[in-house]
Amino acid sequence: MAPKTSEYLARVREKTGLSDYAISKKYSINQSNLSKYSSGRAALSETHAWLFADLLGINPAEVVAYTKIEQAKITKNKEKLKFWENQLFKISNDQSPIKIKIAQINPTVGDLKNNSLQIISLSLDAANEGYDLIIFPELALTGYPPEDLLLRSEFHSEINSCIQEISDKVGFTINLIFGAPEYSNNLIYNSAYLLQDGIYKTYRKQILPNNGVFDEKRYFSSGDSSFLFDCKGHRYSILICEDIWHDNMLDQVASLGAQNVIVLNASPYHLGKHQERINVLRNSVLRNNINLIYVNLVGGQDELVFDGGSFVMNNKGELTLQMSFFEESIQDFSSHDSAPNNIEIENVYKALVLSIKDYVNKNGVFDGAILGLSGGIDSALTLVLAADALGNENITAVMMPFTYTSSESIRDAREQVNLMDINYQEIEINPIYDQMIHQLNPLFNNLPQDTTEENIQSRIRGNLLMATSNKLGKILLATGNKSEMAVGYATLYGDMCGGYAPLKDIPKTMVYELAKYRNSNGHVIPQNVIDRAPSAELSPDQIDEDSLPPYSILDQILERFIELRQSSQEIVELGFDRETVKRITKLVLKNEFKRRQSAPGPKISKNAFGKERRYPITSGFYSS
Repeated sequence: MAPKTSEYLARVREKTGLSDYAISKKYSINQSNLSKYSSGRAALSETHAWLFADLLGINPAEVVAYTKIEQAKITKNKEKLKFWENQLFKISNDQSPIKIKIAQINPTVGDLKNNSLQIISLSLDAANEGYDLIIFPELALTGYPPEDLLLRSEFHSEINSCIQEISDKVGFTINLIFGAPEYSNNLIYNSAYLLQDGIYKTYRKQILPNNGVFDEKRYFSSGDSSFLFDCKGHRYSILICEDIWHDNMLDQVASLGAQNVIVLNASPYHLGKHQERINVLRNSVLRNNINLIYVNLVGGQDELVFDGGSFVMNNKGELTLQMSFFEESIQDFSSHDSAPNNIEIENVYKALVLSIKDYVNKNGVFDGAILGLSGGIDSALTLVLAADALGNENITAVMMPFTYTSSESIRDAREQVNLMDINYQEIEINPIYDQMIHQLNPLFNNLPQDTTEENIQSRIRGNLLMATSNKLGKILLATGNKSEMAVGYATLYGDMCGGYAPLKDIPKTMVYELAKYRNSNGHVIPQNVIDRAPSAELSPDQIDEDSLPPYSILDQILERFIELRQSSQEIVELGFDRETVKRITKLVLKNEFKRRQSAPGPKISKNAFGKERRYPITSGFYSS
């Protein structure tokens, strides 16, 4: 929106530290004129427009044009209004070069002090390097999503203190945009703060997502107006994340004269997400002939992973800057560095590594990680992910063989830890199992063996791992994958034990793809682990396909039922066996009680088990 005389006067007060009376004396301005300027009853005279522009260090021609437009509106002189709007357009097209820095940062949710210090430090660095504007992502001050922290009064107070400190420290040194909550009249807004000439203006996010992992309507109220500002003769608008997925929002700011749109984002990753963004925004950019700056958050936050990948798109729909994925990056708007790879399997791997790294390091209570290494593909991949995230020296792997554990599994586990130089222990569980069965026999009353005995093996292992986790202060990583979690092929308080589950949203077929991808960057998983038929090894000669269809079939059914929400009938009509589909979909629905008790894990698909998939535990519904 066009700056007004009262706003220019407020900036002068802020910069000089003078009252209106002192300003009138020092700069020989009639006190009554200042009163009119302050109330909005009059626009700046041309002389005072030049004076204020000089004091504020901004383009005087632009200030004159704005004040002439303001005066024409006050006097309702349409002819002069049109003339000065044309003049302003000419001035805006005679633009000075502008230096912009994009700050793709990884804030920690709730760590207001350190997040604000990072905003201040990077802003002052950019100012010292001669930049005119620095842009941070959505809710950069609080991290995303802050959830119910927003409802705490002390959180509110600290946010306000940090916002004030940013203003005090950055002041007039650089134009600054960052995301933070705005508390006003007992409402909370998801806002973008523009600090310009020492004064804050805010844009309030208008479209609040309330689906999938998003729950913004629980906390925030919607804004109701567009926001435009000028910087060195360039006209900008600000939007926030979900705003841009609605065509009318970008159309609206373009119709108001925005030449460039800055979009602050906390947009989490899922497969194919970056290309979705590019496709949607390219259409809007081409339709409105505008330039776009997309600034995204990066980092892991519980079940979410933010991929970064900030970019700049010109009015022809071309990417003139593509920033890196899954890592912090502070980059010049006009950088011409080569674009980073956007290979999907590599992105998935990086997402998993970053999620483990940030979950462990941001929580600050774990001294590395521990996991059960079975000699199978899931634990082998989890071990490599953990080592890449936290360092080999911070990982402990424990093999817990039993009667049914094959010599191949023991050999493969030993080979992998030798390849990776990982701390490794073996604990034989037969004596513990025998003692438990001895104690339970009176209760079992000679009933035949079934999955109970298999689950006892798993729970012994879970107990041993949890005890070691407690003693060593390392987080226990669960190693189960999405395919197993979907159909309930996991043991509560057994292999489901753990504080974090990196593969929770990774289907079995993708586990193999990720293992092969990682080996292509350095051989760390024995080839035999990849080649062998998967087995839980809880009974003699057991393999997974004894009770499940091949994973190549199972994962297709699961994807269609869970992620695409297709009915059993729709899946059958695609050529899948009716009885198989019926059995698998029923297993998915009746095992919600297990998943609800599972450790959190990073979202990779469009519909992950966790906060975005809200199915009842107790339900009589089965898909037909």
